Amino acid sequence: MSKEIEILQRALERQKKARKQAEKILEDKSLELFNTTKELKRVNNKLENLLNEKTSQLQGIFENINDAYIVMDLFGNVLKMNDYAKLLFGYDIDKESLNVENLIYPEDYKYAMRSYNELKETGSFSDYTARITTKNKHVKWVHINASIVFDNKNNPIAAQGIIRDITSEINSKNLLKESENRLSSLLLNLESGVLLEDENRKIIFTNKKFCEIFNIPINPENLVGTDCTDSAEQSKQLFKNPEDFVNNINQLLKYKKQVLGEEIIMKNGTVLERDFIPIISENKYKGHLWTYKNVTLQKHYNQFIEAEKEKYSSIIANMNLGLLEVNTKEEITMANNSFCSMSGYSKKELLGKLAKDIFVFENQKKIIKTQFEKNFNGQSNSNEIEIKNKEGELKNWLISSAPNYNLKGELVGSIGIYLDITQLKLLEIQKTKILNKLEKSNEELKEYAHIVSHDLKSPLRSISALTSWIKMDNIDSFDKDSLQNFDDIEITLEKMESLISDVLKFSSLDSDTNENESVNLDVLVKDLIHMLYIPKNITIKVLSKLPTIYGDKIKLLQLFQNLISNAIKFNNKENGFIHIDVEDAKSFYKFSIADNGIGIEKRHFDKIFKIFQSLKKSETSSGIGLSIVKKIVDIYKGEIWLESEIGKGTTFHFTLKK
Repeated sequence: MSKEIEILQRALERQKKARKQAEKILEDKSLELFNTTKELKRVNNKLENLLNEKTSQLQGIFENINDAYIVMDLFGNVLKMNDYAKLLFGYDIDKESLNVENLIYPEDYKYAMRSYNELKETGSFSDYTARITTKNKHVKWVHINASIVFDNKNNPIAAQGIIRDITSEINSKNLLKESENRLSSLLLNLESGVLLEDENRKIIFTNKKFCEIFNIPINPENLVGTDCTDSAEQSKQLFKNPEDFVNNINQLLKYKKQVLGEEIIMKNGTVLERDFIPIISENKYKGHLWTYKNVTLQKHYNQFIEAEKEKYSSIIANMNLGLLEVNTKEEITMANNSFCSMSGYSKKELLGKLAKDIFVFENQKKIIKTQFEKNFNGQSNSNEIEIKNKEGELKNWLISSAPNYNLKGELVGSIGIYLDITQLKLLEIQKTKILNKLEKSNEELKEYAHIVSHDLKSPLRSISALTSWIKMDNIDSFDKDSLQNFDDIEITLEKMESLISDVLKFSSLDSDTNENESVNLDVLVKDLIHMLYIPKNITIKVLSKLPTIYGDKIKLLQLFQNLISNAIKFNNKENGFIHIDVEDAKSFYKFSIADNGIGIEKRHFDKIFKIFQSLKKSETSSGIGLSIVKKIVDIYKGEIWLESEIGKGTTFHFTLKK
């Protein structure tokens, strides 16, 4: 029993020792946990202080950056803004409330709302560029980066943004684009062909003259982006030495060295002067520029120009083209050197002034005003005006002007090209005087022809009457030969009277035509055929319906009558014919009158159209008929010619403008 108690006591002792040991371990762990908790609290306090310090520092940075900084609630009400924001927007939220909607430019409102929704959905946006309206109603361009502000539970509570004023940058870019647009407009209408290619031989720019030189039936703008790799091979047939043209192109592209004034000759004889200019930027090849200038006249007539240079130097000096730009207020914004030379004023004296107030006479101002009004309505126009230059000299200018647009298609003014035509006007006045003098001389000549005709016909008629009386009074006394002589005298007198009438008719022809009269040639010719005496051995056919044209009916009747009468007169065939036909040749009609008569030798083709030149002696022919025909055709600015073979017939061809 005692042994069992001893065992139990020893077991109890061991339990007491184990319990004390466990309590000691628990006490040590509790102390360690307490110390750890205390250190963690100290560290948390330190981190919180550090966070507050960094937040304060960050807040100071935002308040002192060189861009505008604002904080707003989620409804757009501005809660905070730095000094730059106050300066940019013109608002001070310490004195007045501000909602960002008041800053949005009306036309950009939808864009602003889309960007704000993006901000709420994604938590931020960057590179937002738009216009804003300041408190003073000034419009400015801004660049904005923004983000959402969250609380410690990650709930959005506000938004913040950094706003940079980029107005000056945008304005500079617009000015550059307008300058590029102006340069592009000038290059498009340059008298030299221009082709700009990138490093991959894709077209960046070309102009009308280039397309014209190389027979390219495409608008220059539509060629942008076209690959020119095979262009030399495709266009080589235009040149006198095709393979040389291709080889030269390849050599220039291979070595990329600038070549100016290289001469090449086209198959049609045109001489071109070519420039090749490689474009290098930051030591890197970016493409190349080709220019082609037509120097044919310069090459062919260089000696002539040099000989006449002194004689025409003053004219050439006055042929320079002046260029002037004005804004919508008619104020001069640009004048080139030629215009300054023409007007005598410097650029400084012209810029900002109204052209009509500087050198335009009072009675010419209405012309200038009308010209500007047309330009500002999108119309191009040309006018002549009389001006006085700075020296007080009177000059005549030809002005061709057109509306000027910016990149947005907005009308910003007018561009005018000025040509000094003073010398041309003087020549025109001299021409008018000469024409008036010539007209007066022609009238006097016509009047003289009528007088001479009357004065010549009167004695002829008297002679005819006297010979007739003598013949009648002595009919029984004259023998057969004498009576025949009297008959010959009468025939000669009739021929002389006919000749005088034809001369009068020829001298009366002039270029005065009744252009408003519509003449149906089909009816006119068919009526004429019915009136003419046509022998039984001759038939006349109109093969095609003749057209209706505008002209003088009498002259057109004379034209066809003389040609048809000639064909009848000189046809000795048993089965003679006359065929009348017409062809429509776009801007004119080509007529033909063919016969199978006696024909005309080729050596007489030019002679027959001269007055009094009759190849076959005839009692009824004065030799004036074809001269009248030629003169009428000339009046209508047509041509007349013939085809003929002796014994086989003749065909007269002539043209009349529609």
